[in-house]
Order: sequence, then structure tokens, then C-alpha cells
Amino acid sequence: MTFHVYNSLTRSKAPLSTIEDGVVRMYNCGPTVYGRPHIGNYRSFLFADILRRWLEYLDYDVRQVMNITDVGHLTDDAEADSSGEDKVEARARAEKKDPFEITREYTAMFLEDMAALGVKEPMARPRATEYIDEMVEMVEALIEKGHAYRVGDNVYFDVTSFPEYGRLSGNRVDDLEAGKRVEVNQEKRHPADFALWKSDAAHLMKWDTVFGADGFPGWHIECSAMAKALLGERVDIHTGGEDNVFPHHECEIAQSACANGVPLAEVWMHAKFLQVDGGKMSKSLGNVYTLPDVVGRGFEPRHLRFALVRGHYRTQINFTWAIMDEIRARLENLDEIAVLLHRVLEGGASAEEGAGSETLAAAIGGFEAGMNDDLNMPVALAALEGLRKPLLDGALGADVAREAMAWLERANSVLGFIETGAQSADAEVEALIEARAAAKAAKDWGAADAARDALTALGIELQDTPDGVVWRRR
Repeated sequence: MTFHVYNSLTRSKAPLSTIEDGVVRMYNCGPTVYGRPHIGNYRSFLFADILRRWLEYLDYDVRQVMNITDVGHLTDDAEADSSGEDKVEARARAEKKDPFEITREYTAMFLEDMAALGVKEPMARPRATEYIDEMVEMVEALIEKGHAYRVGDNVYFDVTSFPEYGRLSGNRVDDLEAGKRVEVNQEKRHPADFALWKSDAAHLMKWDTVFGADGFPGWHIECSAMAKALLGERVDIHTGGEDNVFPHHECEIAQSACANGVPLAEVWMHAKFLQVDGGKMSKSLGNVYTLPDVVGRGFEPRHLRFALVRGHYRTQINFTWAIMDEIRARLENLDEIAVLLHRVLEGGASAEEGAGSETLAAAIGGFEAGMNDDLNMPVALAALEGLRKPLLDGALGADVAREAMAWLERANSVLGFIETGAQSADAEVEALIEARAAAKAAKDWGAADAARDALTALGIELQDTPDGVVWRRR
């Protein structure tokens, strides 16, 4: 199987080629921990998780790093050299807390949410504040090589020293005029030059370095330094949300190439924004939702996981509460595939041995073809969902069902939202199912309906199939 990926840098799709055979070094931009991530943030993190899981399905040794930004990400980050207050410090002042307390608190929330959403732990989750020395070392190398310059205790990257600056985003240096795409700063040689190191005596999080006593890193240098420290000078894949393309990833590309002499990443992959109620999330509209908000509406974390990965990562998807109701129903149907397979394996098959082998082969082939086509989740899910009707029709033999169950569990190791375990009925449920069956055999429809109503009250849903009654918990 050949995995084709879309590279944001080349704007083309090609087979994945790795620096080392069988190994994928992957760096994922993580959260800035000044607040609990919202569901839009989750889409980028879940995309990275699906990518990692699919690579493992293909038997790659994935060495994944996802950072935590706990300093240096300023409030106005739309431009390369952002201005304003550090996001962490702004929250610390608002809550009257120490900024390090803020980062600990929101890092814990982030990790709690990631665990609930079934996101696998990466090889490392470096915090920016743990890699100050590595950042300083990289900044010094950039100065020495003529790609950066110092103005007092501030250090800026010279974008004119890197002719490929703007290749990722399409923003040409000449178009980045002061007052339009970049802030006006008389210290800089070129309006588009961005800060590698800043000095501010009022900054609460600061370090005494060769650049002065009151310094802190620029946002962009952090990921370059952490990626190099943990994965080496070159990585195979670098991911993030589309909001990271400019300025963050554009600046990463420039400073890493100039400091290390080699490109930072072979492939750049970016997830599209999530729309909410057909537009952007807005505090004024009250639709900036977090995982606790979703759970508070009666949904499970896996419902949200499914909702955020169901579409192709390079296409915009919409979130509404009505869509979440549809997601719940759709996921119940996927769960039912596992329920039906367990029923066959428990002796409920009427089909001959070998029956349904072509159906299973088509489902596996379609799923893998979709995932290998740049993680085309809609195609992959459609192939998987195609198993449900043949199972309802009793078209799979026990041997094929056994193979299907093993593969479903493997597929779910990528998806992470299907309940594949056997559902065991407790004594009360089992007794009610038997009572209903006996009532139907005796044509006592009132008693049969009463048993069914009692099962419904217990959260048990029944479905009559050619192989007997199938039940599942709602």
C-alpha cells in the first residue's frame, strides 16, 4: 500500500517518502496554554492523531512530538512579528495568577481533553520554557551566519537573507509592507523581519541570557528549537492548522533552514478551520464550545471525535448541535456492525462458511484506498459502513465474520471512536429479551410490547434480523 499525502509547500500530492526507511519523524504544533482549547483547536490535534494512527497501521515507526507553547505567543499573532501582550501573561493578569500557574492549569485541562478524545500520547510533549537554552543557541547561530541581527537586547530574523521566504504561504517579501501585513517597527531593517528574541522588563516570564536579563523567545523560534532537539535537523512531516501557515510555519521554515543548512520538513500538512453554525466561532455569538460544553449537551467525547474527523482534513466542515444528533445516530450504526459481528460469532450465523468474503474484501480495500489517498476519511468511512447491511441480511459466514471482527478492531485502532467490544446483557436484560421472544411465539403481542418497552427504558434497543434479535445499548 502506498500512502499519498498532500504537501502544502509544493501544493501537490505525492507518495510519502521518508528520510529513514520505515520511520516517520513527525512534529505537530500543539496548543498555547492560556485557556482551555475549543473544538476548533481539537480538529487540528485530532487530524494529527489520525495521521499518526494511519502511519502505524501501515507499520511505520512513528516518532511523534507535539509541543506545548507556554510563553512567547503574543496576542496579535496575525502578522510575522506580532505585537501585543503575551497570551499567557494576559490571562495571568486577568486572573491575578502567576503565569506559570496559568500554564500548569491549562496544560492539565488540555491533557485531560486529549485523553477523553482518545488522542494517543506522542513520544514527547515539550514545553517551550524547558528549551530556552536550545532557542538561544539557534538564535546565536542565525546571527553568526548572517541571517539575524541584534538591536539592543532584541534579535530579528532578516527575511531578505532567505530567498524562499513566502513560498509556503504565497506572501512575497515585497508585498509585506509596513502598516499592512506587518507592524511598523523602526528597529527592523525590513518591515517583514520577525523577532527571534525579545526584551521587556515588564514581562513576567523572562530569562537572563547573552541577549540581556529581561528576554523571552519569539513564538516561531520555539518549535524550530524543540523539533531539532527531539527529532533532529530534519523531520518527515510537520502539521498544524491552516492558521499556522503564516506566519508561524513560514518563519519556522526560514529560521530552521538558515540555522541548520537543511529544510526543516519534507512534507507540511494543514487542517482546515472548523465552522460553527455555518461561520466562524465568536464569543459574541456564544458558540465557542469546549469539550465540557459538548459533554454537557449529553454527547460522549467519542461523538465529538467522530464529528471532527469525519470529513477530509483539507475541507471545511460545519459543527451544529443538529449535526451532533446525526453523528450520534451514525455512530450507533457503526457500533452496530461490531454488535452484529459478535452475534454471528456467538452462533447466530445462518450463512455458509466463506459467505461474504468478497463483501469484506471490498470494505477493507475501500477503507485502505481512502486512507491512503491523503486520509480521505469520507471514502474510508463509506467503505466501512458498507458492512452493516450485509450483516443485517445475515450474509456473512462465521469464518468471514471472525476475519471481519479482527479487521474492524484494526480499523478502529485508526479511527478510535467505535465500540468494538462484545456487549454482555445482564440478567434483567437477558430475561426481558427471552420473555419478549416467548410472548411473540405465543402471539401475546401485548406482553411482547411490554417487554420491549421495559428494555427501551433500560436503554436497550432491539432489532429483528434473519439471524434473530440483535440488541445494543443506546
